[in-house]
Amino acid sequence: MSVVPVTSPDLDAAEVSFFSALCSDDFRHLGVPDDDLRSSWDHCSEIVKRSEAHGFRNILCPSSYQVGQDTLSFVAGCAPITSKMNLLAAVRCGEMQPIMLARTVATLDHMLEGRLTINIISSDFPGQKEDSAYRYQRSREVVEILKQAWTQDEINYEGEIYNFSGLTTEPARPYQQNGGPLLYFGGYSPAAVELCAQHCDVYLMWPETREELAARMVTVNERAAAHGRTLDYGLRVHMVVRETEAEAREYAAELVSKLDDDAGREIRERALDSTSLGVAKQARNRELADMEGFIEPCLWTGVGRARSGCGAALVGSADQILSEIEAYQKMGMRSFIFSGYPHLEECDYVGKLVLPELKTCSLPHEYGRVPAATPATPLGVGDRH
Repeated sequence: MSVVPVTSPDLDAAEVSFFSALCSDDFRHLGVPDDDLRSSWDHCSEIVKRSEAHGFRNILCPSSYQVGQDTLSFVAGCAPITSKMNLLAAVRCGEMQPIMLARTVATLDHMLEGRLTINIISSDFPGQKEDSAYRYQRSREVVEILKQAWTQDEINYEGEIYNFSGLTTEPARPYQQNGGPLLYFGGYSPAAVELCAQHCDVYLMWPETREELAARMVTVNERAAAHGRTLDYGLRVHMVVRETEAEAREYAAELVSKLDDDAGREIRERALDSTSLGVAKQARNRELADMEGFIEPCLWTGVGRARSGCGAALVGSADQILSEIEAYQKMGMRSFIFSGYPHLEECDYVGKLVLPELKTCSLPHEYGRVPAATPATPLGVGDRH
């Protein structure tokens, strides 16, 4: 699969983000609980502060029902301890009544003075198992209601699940007046791709081979073009970066050296998205990997043995990792969400070895929401309206 060349001058910068382990996802050895790394305000807020100090431009604050902390409360608490970095809050559609969610998001956006971004998630809730079509319809309606709340004087909405008439949006207007916070979205089913193509701004992918990622980007771009839009594209991936390749590979091996396969399976299966198509693809990557767990020279699937969702890491020297990022950028990716184990230590490695060599941006503020450079640049910045 050939990749689409990037020609827009706006695409020479990338949004490089980190990850705060709100969902009890921090280890020194994968699968081995460590009280010092448990999900707590002290630990996770320190990851946020350390990430901003290193110059990361955004940070993903994930969501889970089983373990960890409430995402929106955590993001609110981060407002007074940050000043430059955006916060990417994961929102599970349907968990909160849409009007209340619109008001909550608007309040958070004002607290952060426009530094809020949203990761839209469509998932089951505890004790429920909904049909996929229903879940994506619910997510679609929530997003459409949020956009009314953020851009119109009244909310008037008639859907299959939600109906509202004549509701004032005065309490629900966000700080960002250009359409509200940017919406990030990841999903592999046709319904997920369609929702992102029509309404969201950044399509996030989990690590696969470059050929598979390029094919997925083409598919999403075609659906977005059908709605007269183009999107930004992002990669959510773990990192193990060291001065040398040998050091990085040695640390990756150490990371899983105490992992019991049954414990890893329990961690994977406790997530509500453990049966999703995306998770199945991550498992398939592990099956196709070599004896050391590598599916490409720097793409290691071993980390997926002990977590659901994003299941691979870029492993290598600083030069190798920078070459990988450059290759992804040439494919049209513009957003990267990194993480590592333990998160504070890997944040330092990425912050010292990788970030200083990259030109970075914050998508909503520096380049976001502008027309594509030319019609021949389908995988770049696009019209987000």
